[in-house]
Amino acid sequence: MFEEVGTTDTGDLIINVGPQHPATHGVLHLIITLNGEVIKKVEPHLGYIHRSIEKMCESLSYRQFIYVTSRMDYLSSHINNHGCAMVVEKAMQIEIPPRAQVIRVLMDELTRIASHVLWWGALAMDVGALTPFFHAFRERELINSIMEETCGARLTMNYMVPGGVMFDLHPHFQHRVKEFISEFRSKIDEYDEMVTDNAIFKARTVGVGILSKEDAISFGCSGPTARGSGVSCDIRKLYPYEVYNQLEFEEPLETAGDTYARYLVRMRELRQSLSIVEQLVDNIPEGEFQAKTKAVLKLPKGEFYSRIETARGEFGVFIVSDGGSTPYRIKFRSPGFSNLNTLDQISRGHKIGDLVAIMGSLDLVIPDIDR
Repeated sequence: MFEEVGTTDTGDLIINVGPQHPATHGVLHLIITLNGEVIKKVEPHLGYIHRSIEKMCESLSYRQFIYVTSRMDYLSSHINNHGCAMVVEKAMQIEIPPRAQVIRVLMDELTRIASHVLWWGALAMDVGALTPFFHAFRERELINSIMEETCGARLTMNYMVPGGVMFDLHPHFQHRVKEFISEFRSKIDEYDEMVTDNAIFKARTVGVGILSKEDAISFGCSGPTARGSGVSCDIRKLYPYEVYNQLEFEEPLETAGDTYARYLVRMRELRQSLSIVEQLVDNIPEGEFQAKTKAVLKLPKGEFYSRIETARGEFGVFIVSDGGSTPYRIKFRSPGFSNLNTLDQISRGHKIGDLVAIMGSLDLVIPDIDR
């Protein structure tokens, strides 16, 4: 994992972390300056998985470009697709059927749970606990199986379309989701018993990697990273979309700003997302699952923006249209890029052994950052 690069005039050691090692949660390269075991500087280097996605989208139709975003934050692919569909609908003033709105939110929250569960297992493994990783995959498989049955895929589902969703729900969907709710509620308690209240885990995370509220705002952080520092930034609450304004759920906030606080926010979000799914699963309206739209979509001339809350924070989609069937310019605002920028500041003064725990608490998906 570590490769020595050299030393400075002051005797500090400069080492590489990555870009190959899976502990960096993707193809990320860090150049770290150390004084003994103490971190003096962390310099992230991106570009190892850059695919020019924004430029690719400018040559794709308004139906096609949506699915390229599945390959950015692949653990929030449903939600990314949803955000892209929303900006097209906003520009064309398409009215979404109530059934499609509820299905979208159900899929979003199941995706959020699956993402947070995988993050929980990976973070525990990063700090030395292997068993939780297998437990996480056990529960995530239940959601993947539901997704596969309805959407035909397990990771990049390509289910959202302008106007609604591509297919109606599978006949077994409600039954299987209810089974999952019953099964998963007890599993969250199991997670807390295994990791949350574990003395060794707390020793590795409490007081480590502190991000102040002011710095979280200054860096433009969003999602659980910002909420762990006391910043209220949940798009579902601040700018409700679909049926979120009709639901009862809380925005978990912690004020400590450390690795453990970011952990607690995501664990509380698991319960909130489960509650949202429970509120909706028996209240799916009848009717159409997709609004009627033209085969070839052309946005009116102008600039359009939409935002959505992914598992990692605010995902924004900005489109400049010249009136044609493809975007003139497109720009994505991904949550991981801003959150990664904090790594240098919150790691300084900590030991090299703390770095992976700090990175894990940011929940980085590198293709989301290096797009």
